[in-house]
Amino acid sequence: MTSAAGPATGPAATRRREHEWTDPMALAAAASGLDGLEYLRRIVDGRLPGAPVASLVGFRAVSAEHGRVAFAFEPGEHQYNPIGSVHGGVYATLLDSACGCAVHSTLPAAGYTSLDLSVRFLRRITVETGTVTCTGHVVQAGRRTALARAELTDAEGRLLGEATSSCLILPEG
Repeated sequence: MTSAAGPATGPAATRRREHEWTDPMALAAAASGLDGLEYLRRIVDGRLPGAPVASLVGFRAVSAEHGRVAFAFEPGEHQYNPIGSVHGGVYATLLDSACGCAVHSTLPAAGYTSLDLSVRFLRRITVETGTVTCTGHVVQAGRRTALARAELTDAEGRLLGEATSSCLILPEG
């Protein structure tokens, strides 16, 4: 609520948001015996829940192919920084997730972990931006490491941010 004098302060300005998630260890156990692509496809189609961080930040997996994934993100004011736009950590979380999941989609029942993440912020995101898509794809995959790139775009295809990430491929077991 705002007035001619500026933003409301005090109790009237308070917002509340609740968060629920499923047991992340049960989700990890559900991956047993599945290659990365099948695991991600089960998350996309709702047979498995998304990761707790996805519901916390406010994004969901919408597609998974070999070497490529996409997430949809709805910006909300609960994700804002003090200057009235989505916090850079939210950009980084989305981009890191897309890079990592793109790599995961190429793996057998092995795991991975991010070695680094380089993020570039190109445009601000606000509630008015509308739905944002974050797409990640594998640039180069080896036996021990993989390089992935991800882009955040708005509904008109404008680039909002991008990142590259190196991932370490972990052996099974």
